[in-house]
Amino acid sequence: MVSITSKVATFKNYINNEWVESSSTKLLDSISPMNKNEVVGRVQNSTQEDIEKAVQAAHKAQVNWRKIGQHARGQFLFKVANILESRIDDIAETMTREMGKTLPEAKGETARGVAILRYYAGEGMRKNGDVIPSSDSEALMITKRVPVGVVGIVTPWNFPVAIPIWKLAPALVYGNTVIFKPATEAAVTAAKVIECFSEAGLPEGVLNFITGSGSIIGQGIIDHPQVNAITFTGSETVGKGVLKSTAERGIKSQVEMGGKNPVIVAKDADLDKSVEAVISGAFRSTGQKCTATSKVIVEADIYETFKEKLVQETEKITVGNGLNDGIWMGPCASESQFNTVKSYIEIGKEEGAQLISGGEVLHGEEYDNGFYITPAIFENVKLDMRIAQEEIFGPVIALIKVADIHEAIQAANDTKYGLSASIFTSNIASFLKFSDEIEAGLVRVNAESAGVELQAPFGGMKGSSSGSREQGEAAQEFYTEIKTIFIKG
Repeated sequence: MVSITSKVATFKNYINNEWVESSSTKLLDSISPMNKNEVVGRVQNSTQEDIEKAVQAAHKAQVNWRKIGQHARGQFLFKVANILESRIDDIAETMTREMGKTLPEAKGETARGVAILRYYAGEGMRKNGDVIPSSDSEALMITKRVPVGVVGIVTPWNFPVAIPIWKLAPALVYGNTVIFKPATEAAVTAAKVIECFSEAGLPEGVLNFITGSGSIIGQGIIDHPQVNAITFTGSETVGKGVLKSTAERGIKSQVEMGGKNPVIVAKDADLDKSVEAVISGAFRSTGQKCTATSKVIVEADIYETFKEKLVQETEKITVGNGLNDGIWMGPCASESQFNTVKSYIEIGKEEGAQLISGGEVLHGEEYDNGFYITPAIFENVKLDMRIAQEEIFGPVIALIKVADIHEAIQAANDTKYGLSASIFTSNIASFLKFSDEIEAGLVRVNAESAGVELQAPFGGMKGSSSGSREQGEAAQEFYTEIKTIFIKG
């Protein structure tokens, strides 16, 4: 599973219940964003040959895994949950070192992974079909949910425990076998999660874990003729490629992409609560959430007061090493993401928006080897500016002043994305209008834009999603197919 070379752990692929090296014998370094000189661990730089072994293992295992029944599959997930729970501290610390999320956030995410596993373990005792009335009074007609087959799972780096588990758990409990490829930037954390599945004793070939580049391993899994469905979370560019590839093959795909998530602050809002929620939604996890607050649309009557409170509270945020006590926000997760955030701050200035707080690269002994930047707030932002339209995936807020709720909703909908949206108001008519007219899959009232409960459907509209939903009972729609059975004596 793990070998130690020069005090840096090396993690292998997990194929057919064995921890194996890639046929390439090459490794990829996972670099800490808190200190680019620290290698958190090394993972396999896999090849097409490794994909083939993983797919064949999953394909061979599918029939028997399907036959053992939903209840038995759920019992395996209970075991995984217990093992993961016992390792929260280690996995959370690894997550913080690998992608920069503060330790309290990392522990919270890992605990959520435990809860997701237990939720889907419970699916083992829930129904997987219906009785349908037949026009023939002497016949019985039922539907039964059956697994899709071999599922390819490709996940991003920003939630290296929660996102893989909310895909893995339903895929497995509903009877599918899996090939899982994590983002390299979070592959060490992912490997430690897979260790929990391995120790739970899943049958051979049911779960296969393979690391490597997206262009080779991710695309190779997507294109493999024996993979029956793909679930992907990541960038819009890659997501569109997934949709194209799976459409050409005629297989199921589930794609969650970006967001440009608005928060409306009405003139009758509780300003202290709205400021607190905007800061949390925009800057927790360094703004690296697909549901992170990005546009803050404020009614003119309270705009100046809100802005003053927002800037005042934002400038209290402590930025630094997420393992240290008292740190509220960690670094950007990689040098690439760090450079992206810096470039958008410059774009905002060039477009004529005014940077009124933050956006500074931090320097000094603690910061020079990491990817640290202070939370940025822009005002005088016009709707056609790039910082108002494009996903930045970093700690940057665009403030937009509007005359009333009608104009606010128009501004909120002025984007190609439709993942999450929030409003702060004490007016029933305003939040009913918002709930009805906003073009987003996740709508929140008097709550931050980021976050959804695990038992509820999650997914976006417009350019944010392929349309299907993850989590909760809705996951069954993707990971199963309906078989209609007509029985006559």
